[in-house]
Amino acid sequence: MSDVTTLVLLRHGETLLTPHRRLSGSGGTNPGLSPAGRSQAEATADALADRGDIDAIVTSPMRRCRETAHSVATRLGLSVRVDRDLREADFGAWEGLTFTEVRERYPDDLSAWLASPESPPSGTDETMQQVARRVAAVRDGLVAQYAGATVVVVSHVGPLRTLIRLALQAPPHCLFRMEVSAASLSTVTYDEDGTATVQALNDTHHLN
Repeated sequence: MSDVTTLVLLRHGETLLTPHRRLSGSGGTNPGLSPAGRSQAEATADALADRGDIDAIVTSPMRRCRETAHSVATRLGLSVRVDRDLREADFGAWEGLTFTEVRERYPDDLSAWLASPESPPSGTDETMQQVARRVAAVRDGLVAQYAGATVVVVSHVGPLRTLIRLALQAPPHCLFRMEVSAASLSTVTYDEDGTATVQALNDTHHLN
């Protein structure tokens, strides 16, 4: 076992909403993977099998993540642990909309949400600050439980960007300054003292 704990951050494969960049949070329709998304999940599973050092898989409970995690687990011969706190943010009345549509219908609420992690989307109470707290708690638990191991974390744009932002010690607005594509892999390592290093961001070479 190494002294370094590695979290391999895997965004779920595409749903029918993903190519249109429609908001799909924990309060929406909970879509599963599209045919393209299933292919992405299989390609990612192959890439992780080639990597060869995965010790555990933990996933959001949402359908698209569980289906992605199942593809990886089947390929690697591992079980899947579900953690509710890896779910996507609740986008309230914005669920299923594009950012353009949200800006047209809820301009003031969107501006407030983009400006402050303490402002929730329209129609919900969950803020990105609350998302960050629950995701950080998951991170702390994984680093403690799987010390020195490598864990695949299957989740969504919001939680995964948050883990990367926290690793960089970047301010909240940086959440919107990084791309985390469908079925992409990002990697963060944690030393024994908890020091985090981002080793990879938005790797999609396995999908080509």
